Amino acid sequence: MPGYAIANLWDVDLNAEIVEYLERIDSTMEPFGGKFLVHGGTQQVIEGPANAVAIVIEFPDHQAVLDWYESAAYQAILPLRVRNCSSVAILAADCGADHVATDVLKEVVTNE
Repeated sequence: MPGYAIANLWDVDLNAEIVEYLERIDSTMEPFGGKFLVHGGTQQVIEGPANAVAIVIEFPDHQAVLDWYESAAYQAILPLRVRNCSSVAILAADCGADHVATDVLKEVVTNE
């Protein structure tokens, strides 16, 4: 099942370092099968306050997204982004085609 890198970025300083990051990120994802699903374009906030841009990158599986993030190539450009914006980044596994909302209740630990 796919793995995902999900980020929200705000207060982006669109400077030479961010341009370099954008010019180099595709080549860091390629060896791991990563592709952008959401990156810029039309984004509409429909609930709550938000001033961030959402980004979603899909990889063939969760291990591939972990390997990409930890790769020397990505780690080399990561400071270019983090120095020039505020962000939240998440690495996540696909929940599967048969997932239903109540499946998350199975993960809840109760103190009963």
